[in-house]
Amino acid sequence: MASVVVVGTQWGDEGKGKIVDLLTRYADFIVRFQGGNNAGHTLVVDGRQFIFHLIPSGILYEDKICMIGNGVIVDPGVLLGEIDSLQQQGLAVSPQRLMISENAHLIMPYHGRLDQAREASMARKIGTTGRGIGPCYMDKVGRIGIKAGDLLDPDLFRDKLQAAIEEKNFMITQRYGGEPVSFEAIYDDYMRFGERLNPFVGNISVELDRARKAGRNILFEGAQGTQLDIDHGTYPFVTSSNTVAGNACNGSGYGPAHIDAVVGIMKAYTTRVGEGPFPTELNDEVGRELQAKGHEFGATTGRPRRCGWLDGIVVNDAVRLNGLTGLAVTKLDVLSGQPVLKIANAYDLEGKTLATMPSNIRQVERVVPRYEEMPGWQKDITGIRQFEDLPGAAKDYIRRIEDFTGTPAVIVSVGPDRSETLLLKNPFEKC
Repeated sequence: MASVVVVGTQWGDEGKGKIVDLLTRYADFIVRFQGGNNAGHTLVVDGRQFIFHLIPSGILYEDKICMIGNGVIVDPGVLLGEIDSLQQQGLAVSPQRLMISENAHLIMPYHGRLDQAREASMARKIGTTGRGIGPCYMDKVGRIGIKAGDLLDPDLFRDKLQAAIEEKNFMITQRYGGEPVSFEAIYDDYMRFGERLNPFVGNISVELDRARKAGRNILFEGAQGTQLDIDHGTYPFVTSSNTVAGNACNGSGYGPAHIDAVVGIMKAYTTRVGEGPFPTELNDEVGRELQAKGHEFGATTGRPRRCGWLDGIVVNDAVRLNGLTGLAVTKLDVLSGQPVLKIANAYDLEGKTLATMPSNIRQVERVVPRYEEMPGWQKDITGIRQFEDLPGAAKDYIRRIEDFTGTPAVIVSVGPDRSETLLLKNPFEKC
């Protein structure tokens, strides 16, 4: 039995969905522990593309149990739409295969309204997706949120909604000049949502503890990336939750002493979507080539991702913050054809050398990456099945990442399909 956490090491979009899909075959339970439908995982299986926003991608395996933890915020309309879409594709999603924490907070229609209005009013944009993520987490921390379990008690839900509507409509109309939301419409919609979701809602902390005691393998699936963590990322250009591995326990009700391995997913180069500083960004033909070849467009928003060279400072921060035991390097194939590859191994800031990301956002905007160069390779490596068959320069690139981070590469992805992944060491196999 083993428990493994998968997290992103950069600014999200590292290819976690594909790696989770690969590791799911060795797991019995797959648990999403933070974020909301502002995240998206894209998988290509036998030429078919699947995009997940809330449901763990392990749902593609019929003998696995998927869970949405208390650290996730759930838009019930989006969740039910995802369930319906999967069922239309022949993937049955039953309460026996999917469980939602009764303590997961719900995104309400007024959250999206406030999110969009607040972003529009800001002189400097954060780059929010406008899906109500931040306002929902604000209500959770402010102790006025509505939880999935509340849908099972109509009287409790009515009382909490009435109190919320009064405050939110004041903000929407008086602060932002928008149209108020309707209590009756929201109440009716969410009661219908509750009827459908009722069989899925339960205490996942208890179920995970039973699974652990029964010797089952558990996989914890994070969203976004380490540099988007609300505490440890490039604040304020971050998400509204803790994306680091420690939150796998808090966001699911699982004891930290039971975690056996933490795998950090890192793209072989670096990308970022939305606003915020990006030290290694390439605003040139190389950056555009990486964007086109890597199909760098958001699964959730469709926004183009900014591209740049691999930032070793960012990855090393992730090693420290997450306690990584292994790296999964994705999209190595996208670098094929580049004559020279660059890795940022330090930052220069006004005469000082930095080995970590500054906490001062204005300093982050002024750092200049210091690069080391390595030769690239010309061979198309898509579909290679053995690490030993990679070009020498590609193997050297992976080994340099291992040396720089002090962390072994346990997975290397050389193409978008499920089969185009090299598993060097299975993190579910304890040493």
